[in-house]
Amino acid sequence: MSERQVPSVRLLASVALVLATFAANAQDYPAKPVRIIAPFPAGSGPDADAREIAAELTKVFGQSFFVENRPGASNIIGTEAAAKAPADGYSLYIGTTSSLSVVPHLYARLPFNAEKDFAPISLMGVLNTGLIANPGLPAKDAGALVAELKAKPESVTVATAGIGSYSHLSGVWFNNAAGVKTNLVPYNSNSPYTDLIAGQVQLMFDGLPAAAGNIRAGKLKLLAITGKTRHPSFPDVPTFAESGLPDYAPIAWQGLLAPAGTPQPIIDKLGAAMKKACESKELGEKWRQYGGELRCNTPAEFTAFINADRAMWGAVIKQANVKLD
Repeated sequence: MSERQVPSVRLLASVALVLATFAANAQDYPAKPVRIIAPFPAGSGPDADAREIAAELTKVFGQSFFVENRPGASNIIGTEAAAKAPADGYSLYIGTTSSLSVVPHLYARLPFNAEKDFAPISLMGVLNTGLIANPGLPAKDAGALVAELKAKPESVTVATAGIGSYSHLSGVWFNNAAGVKTNLVPYNSNSPYTDLIAGQVQLMFDGLPAAAGNIRAGKLKLLAITGKTRHPSFPDVPTFAESGLPDYAPIAWQGLLAPAGTPQPIIDKLGAAMKKACESKELGEKWRQYGGELRCNTPAEFTAFINADRAMWGAVIKQANVKLD
């Protein structure tokens, strides 16, 4: 064997050893508890969803999966922690529309790269966005509301969870898609639902978990919902497409990711486990009850989903000229 061949042989041996180690690690994975970093507060709706998925993964693997809440700064604190966590499969992350699709367009500088610092595993589910109204609002559907706003611009006040929030940007998107003007009022601390129920504001664009109970109780009404078809939990509510707004399609989503560099065999094993978790009829019914859909996909499909969603929100934010730094 020549001296030139020795480095090549050693390199190949090293690569083979690394691959064998990865394969062994994946085969034994998980050998200890797995933390799932959640960038939102304990007790919130997304936190409950994360804990339910963690419980399902615990059942699949027979090993503990637990949620570690790292809220704050528009999801930036938790997202940074996840991006910088060890890429060994024992630190995972719950990504959301806000953290990976919206926030990257709102801030010029972030301590993470939403596109490069994560390895998508699987979508968890999506929440359709509803046009939620005080029952005293005369409009019975989105089409009637648009007609009213074109006749009387800014005659309706819309509550939002703050500048740059999902509800705010969904309202901006609606105004642009419908060619109307509304008064968008930011609520930075207190819940806007109290004022919405009281009639201090007339509308809100939001995912339905926080409003579903009050909608069913008649304290709020639902004028329209996103989605290609009507939602089974609200079969009498038309979609925005049926209401003449086919291009209005914001959805809130949650999904499981790992730090970039996590071995692919572990990603694949987690993806298969997520698929099995999404077969839970009980969990699927919970998502349906509050206007969502439990939905899992492959790592490649989830990657494409995030990229398309990020581009879609980027166009909305650019048109609205919203920046938070």
